[in-house]
Amino acid sequence: MCNDLQRALEAGVLAKTYIKKGLLVPDHVMTRLLLPRLEEMTKYSWLLDGFPRTLAQADALNSICDLDVVFNLNIPLETLKERLRHRWTHPSSGRVYNMYFNPPRIQGLDDITGEQLIQQEEDRPEALVARLRHYKDIAKPVIDLYKAKSILYTFSDTETDRIWPNISTLLSTKIPIVQSDARCTSTH
Repeated sequence: MCNDLQRALEAGVLAKTYIKKGLLVPDHVMTRLLLPRLEEMTKYSWLLDGFPRTLAQADALNSICDLDVVFNLNIPLETLKERLRHRWTHPSSGRVYNMYFNPPRIQGLDDITGEQLIQQEEDRPEALVARLRHYKDIAKPVIDLYKAKSILYTFSDTETDRIWPNISTLLSTKIPIVQSDARCTSTH
């Protein structure tokens, strides 16, 4: 197995241990996981979701490429709580269902295995408030950095259908070709 692939696998396994505990993955693990692949894609347009979250991650990312645009989504706390209240997960696969807009065929059961779905501890309202407080503390310097570079755009709303058209319009002015293709998007 080549060294790059081995390092990526090790970083992925390490990242999974943090994620399973509901913790943010440390900077050194995130950068080890993402940067080698991003370095291979510098001639392409791509979209990252949830990275960089910290100033250390932003500095590492900025060392390999120049970003064109950064989005900051400002979603009200009550909207996030409501979304997570409807979020259920299949523990062994990580498949995520939302009872409102992506429900399983049989309520409470995974579509593929038929196994019971659970609600993750980190998705409970009290855990969300703590996670968001921590996220805002670490993300503020990143937001300030990209604001100072004049590449930060903040979108505020409660519905994806109202935010996406604005993002799409902005992308079409910043990046030559924007594909409207579900394979090109990612979610957490």
